[in-house]
Amino acid sequence: MGKTGLGAFEHRVLLAILQQGGEAYSVPLVLELEERTDREVSQSSVFIVLQRMEKKGLLSSRVDDSSKARTGRVRRYFKLTPAAMKLLRESRRDLMALWEGIDTILDEA
Repeated sequence: MGKTGLGAFEHRVLLAILQQGGEAYSVPLVLELEERTDREVSQSSVFIVLQRMEKKGLLSSRVDDSSKARTGRVRRYFKLTPAAMKLLRESRRDLMALWEGIDTILDEA
């Protein structure tokens, strides 16, 4: 996998997984994203981006069959791979460098 950036929504989903303890399925991710961004998020859009990032090697997943007895559905839990952690670190570093000195400009505007 060459150097690829993260889209804004992909970035948010990865961070939401980390906020959920490093592993999560789509429903808690939707709730986490909505709570932290104060925006409505569709479960289908989250699941689509989860699948896309898994294909890119940024996520791994496991199926929890025990959830079927409780909820009637099998849950697929997603976890960040080392490649995703590396991308997040790079992205954070790059964004922090770009934000440096911006507070003064924003305060003056």
